[in-house]
Amino acid sequence: MAAGRLLGVIELAGSPESVSQAREFVRAKLGEAHPAIDDVTLLVSEVVTNSILHSDSGNGGKVTLAIADRHDFVHVDVVDAGGGSAPRVCGETLGEGGRGLMLVEHISQRWDVCEGDAGRTVWFEVRYERGSGDVAERDAASS
Repeated sequence: MAAGRLLGVIELAGSPESVSQAREFVRAKLGEAHPAIDDVTLLVSEVVTNSILHSDSGNGGKVTLAIADRHDFVHVDVVDAGGGSAPRVCGETLGEGGRGLMLVEHISQRWDVCEGDAGRTVWFEVRYERGSGDVAERDAASS
């Protein structure tokens, strides 16, 4: 199995406007025909929003987004400045907030949170099936 490839890394301002930038970045890097485009875009939107709202990055800091295609799944890292509380899945489906990580848990194949000196990383992987001649397969062959 091929190791895949890093599609890109972007540093975003810790402000609400960065959420739409993150979505555009994902769509540009994966391409509109990618089989995981909708799921990855949704989850990136949720995780970047959480970073801006619930970490110290939202106080004028930065959020870093990295995306890689591993040929049968897309791996995403969202790195922020961390904060006073760790991200957690909210079990309240009717609440006003807290459903972002619930979506990550249900849609992604795997996900986790890593805390370190450089901040906090929320990562996830979205599995997909490559079709004959799809974009991911052509990209892999040309690498």
